[in-house]
Amino acid sequence: PLGERSSGQKTRRSPLQTLYEGDQVESAVQAIHQGRRELLEEACRSYTRKRRVLIPEDLKHVVVDDQHGLLYCYVPKVACTNWKRVLMVLTGVAGDHKDPLDIPANEAHIPGNLRSLSEYSTSQINQRLRSYLKFIFVREPFERLVSAYRNKFTRSYNTAFHRRYGTKIVRRHRPDPHPEALEKGNDVSFEEFVYYLVDPATQREEPFNEHWERVHSLCHPCLIHYDVVGKYETLEQDSRYVLQLAGVDEQVRFPTSSKSTRTTGDMAANFFQNISPFYQKKLYNLYRMDFLLFNYSVPAYLQFR
Repeated sequence: PLGERSSGQKTRRSPLQTLYEGDQVESAVQAIHQGRRELLEEACRSYTRKRRVLIPEDLKHVVVDDQHGLLYCYVPKVACTNWKRVLMVLTGVAGDHKDPLDIPANEAHIPGNLRSLSEYSTSQINQRLRSYLKFIFVREPFERLVSAYRNKFTRSYNTAFHRRYGTKIVRRHRPDPHPEALEKGNDVSFEEFVYYLVDPATQREEPFNEHWERVHSLCHPCLIHYDVVGKYETLEQDSRYVLQLAGVDEQVRFPTSSKSTRTTGDMAANFFQNISPFYQKKLYNLYRMDFLLFNYSVPAYLQFR
């Protein structure tokens, strides 16, 4: 079966050891990451009932860099475009590009550019899970959700999403919809999106789209022991840390974001103003595991407390 024996984990130097070796900045970052890992393991013990066995299907989001021994589980709306670009530079599929930002965003998402761990044999998978550096980046769940909504439903160029999901949402959750809205699905409100997410029929029909699927369902952090849990909130520091651990910080730099439009907590609070406490609670329950596993507190703007 797939999986790692947790006893087989690499022995890690304690932050104290590093501290006495004089590198206090590094040790502070190390301590933060150790704390996150311990919190995650604790939450996994507390909140997951039966441990199940990993199957290759679970590993579709785990990208492999065999040259540098890296496994990265990508989560849409958490800087995954830039991480894929970085891995394209490292694995050489980017050709001569040394700057990740030279790679067009859509190219970063072409299937087949980067290998997925699910494509390997069981023994190859196990060997990589045991010996490679495994990392993941997460984000405050509701900020990620609002970011996904803004990107997929309010941008006019995302017609594929409007047709695929928008039309369905309008048909189901809008009383008396306009024929044009039924056909185009390009004016879905955040409220309607929330109704769609919490509707039990939605998940019975098909799995969530990866842009709003829960991180624990995409990356199985209770079955895969990630060495680094990076956070969107400390993206630059955590990305630097990963590249240093991988020994490639000389070869490639993680792009710094200049996006002024990125979704913030205040923005998320605005979107949630129109959502009734009843639906806020339902939505929170849907994403509760991501809040708990990655130590995000219940947003102060929610009204169901």
